[in-house]
Amino acid sequence: MNRSPLTLLQPAFFDRDPRRVARALLGKLLIRKTADGVLAGRIVETEAYLGEGDAAAHAAAGRTTRNSVLFGPPGHAYVYFIYGNHYCLNVSCLPDGVPGCVLFRALEPIEGIEAMVKARGIEAHEAADFGQISVLRKIASGPGRLCEALGITRKRDNGKSLVNPKSDLQIVDDGYRLPRIAVTPRIGITKSAGEPLRYVVAGNRFVSGR
Repeated sequence: MNRSPLTLLQPAFFDRDPRRVARALLGKLLIRKTADGVLAGRIVETEAYLGEGDAAAHAAAGRTTRNSVLFGPPGHAYVYFIYGNHYCLNVSCLPDGVPGCVLFRALEPIEGIEAMVKARGIEAHEAADFGQISVLRKIASGPGRLCEALGITRKRDNGKSLVNPKSDLQIVDDGYRLPRIAVTPRIGITKSAGEPLRYVVAGNRFVSGR
């Protein structure tokens, strides 16, 4: 990990349009603190979801028990279970009471790689070559993969503050300077699929799709 000072993102960072937040999150670090050390990945792919006016957003049908975090204060984790086999992590945006969020789609593994390989259940013969890009991509290139790598679940993390210094799940800025950003339509959805709301670090090998 870059040894520059780490600056924890503040609620104001997330208290704005999800499109701005999604772009600004690229290059930041998503960190899980554990008893055995830190797991960290650089955010290289995000998607913005715009609330009740966005047919693809979980908030489109209004506030429910399931999606209430999206209507809460900015900077909190919204975790949901999908396809019966993996979790997805989002962060709430906009002022308290106004829904909106950003989905984390891919990370570039930075620290705690061996622990993340183990958490992902990557086969032993592959783990032996965890320095290879083909193996590193399997760690967190995709929303389900990154949640598994960092041990993110709805029970453990839904509603958790990502901007609290005492939280074990945080987003920090280490001063990394981004190369070019590319914008594409969101992927893996059917509603409002053509909206250009997916943001990626251009040319990065860890993004989840083309």
